[in-house]
Amino acid sequence: MTIPRLHATDPIPDSLRGAIIALGNFDGFHLGHQAVAGEAIAWAKAEGRPAIIATFDPHPVRFFAPDAAPFRLTTLDQRQELFAAAGADAMLVFAFDASLAATTAEDFIARLLIERLGAAGVVTGEDFTFGKGRGGSVALLKSLGGELGLASRAVGPVLEGGEVVSSSRIREALKAGDCDTATRLLTRPFAIRGVVQHGDKVGRTIGFPTANLPLGNYLRPHYGIYAVSARWDGGPLLHGAANLGVRPTFDPPKELLEPHFFDWSGDLYGQEIEVAFHHFLRPEAKFDSLDALTQQMLIDCDQARKLLA
Repeated sequence: MTIPRLHATDPIPDSLRGAIIALGNFDGFHLGHQAVAGEAIAWAKAEGRPAIIATFDPHPVRFFAPDAAPFRLTTLDQRQELFAAAGADAMLVFAFDASLAATTAEDFIARLLIERLGAAGVVTGEDFTFGKGRGGSVALLKSLGGELGLASRAVGPVLEGGEVVSSSRIREALKAGDCDTATRLLTRPFAIRGVVQHGDKVGRTIGFPTANLPLGNYLRPHYGIYAVSARWDGGPLLHGAANLGVRPTFDPPKELLEPHFFDWSGDLYGQEIEVAFHHFLRPEAKFDSLDALTQQMLIDCDQARKLLA
């Protein structure tokens, strides 16, 4: 199922005015985000209104710190699909630029949410801030929004294992190679989506052909070997083992995601695929010879098959 992708700078279709909007970054769309979105969708259904999930792109951190290391957990396309699966009627994208950064919290409520978007209600997390200098809060949404006819609700933090579920907690888990924790908090494995590129084709010479994917703006999980699965439009679900890192055995080092898929052969060049990370097997290592690398890859693939079975 697909839903429209709206941009906050464009006119909103009449059919989507009067919506309940879930407002946040929603990068990763984890358990906490799902609680906020779920509240908005349930509220919208109860009142017969459209439900819209909003997000910011680029992430505000990228705007204020353009040199920050890559940290994204999801692309806009992935978020759009996740929002659709959650039951939203549309996705709304706020382009985080100098103009939005300079918008006061009061103008964000009055001019953006109410005038331009025609929102009837907004749902956020309790700690959500917005507007110039992060001057807007849940309290301002309730007070000023209430005066202007905009209803609002705030959803408290979601706990898992006694700790708050957050995107930063997921990032730390992935950087530690802890796929289990990331999967629990996301409610699905972390997945990197990209277009398969031509590589050095060394893998096929040793019996392990790989698909080469750039990492783009995604967070870099712990470099190493993973048990993975992959999907693409019209293709079967594949299992495999993947190297994520800089391939220290080869010169020059090149940062890539290189999945090798079991029991499958075909041309994936130019195909957009999504690779999901299920288990971390071992860190990257430098091998003295291709024979030593091949022997280790046999062990890695056997372990990945067993874990994915």
